[in-house]
Amino acid sequence: MNRLSMIPVLSTLLGTPAEAHPHIFVDAQLEVAFNAAGEAEGVRITWTYDDLTSLQFVADRGMDSDFDGQLTTTEVAALSGFDMHWDEGYPGDTFALNGTAPLQLSGPSDWTATYANDKITTSHFRQLVPPLALGADPLVIRVYDPSLYTGYYIIGEPKVTGRSDCKATIQRPDMKAANEQLDAAIAALPVDVESDFPAMGSIFAEEVRVTCAAHS
Repeated sequence: MNRLSMIPVLSTLLGTPAEAHPHIFVDAQLEVAFNAAGEAEGVRITWTYDDLTSLQFVADRGMDSDFDGQLTTTEVAALSGFDMHWDEGYPGDTFALNGTAPLQLSGPSDWTATYANDKITTSHFRQLVPPLALGADPLVIRVYDPSLYTGYYIIGEPKVTGRSDCKATIQRPDMKAANEQLDAAIAALPVDVESDFPAMGSIFAEEVRVTCAAHS
């Protein structure tokens, strides 16, 4: 199963996937790790779910029964890994590139979960397979759901660990152009047959670009 199938979101509450806007909102934070050889070895990804999605999951699991916004130690432990059970081939809504060349990311590991301010926050680590020695082209980490059912928004400053000569910057899409492109794709759908929503989440992708000085 993919990670969102673990969240019992009610369709009557959040709408249907065919609507042209996200129904689940996730703040994302990224930390790129370098190994002792100076290669990019992976990325730690942190997701903070919106309060409505968090509340729905907590309530449907019978957690926070006194509605005080606090979970017991046992309940917090039960959250760990709830969104880490992925179908084979599911990309985890995170995509890595070296310039424009796709890179392989491992499945998730070393996951955590917390609950605070009525929001669930989880994190996990994904390895670059193999590790990447950066040259002239940047390491690009893109976060998006191809179906647009979940909206991802990078917050805070992206981090780099293991090297002091690298910097990470956030790139955000041209929202006006992306919405126009999406509207055109929806308008082109046939009206007399049932059609899948166009998988155009990539045009709304936010990304982190990591560049480094020459490293021998």
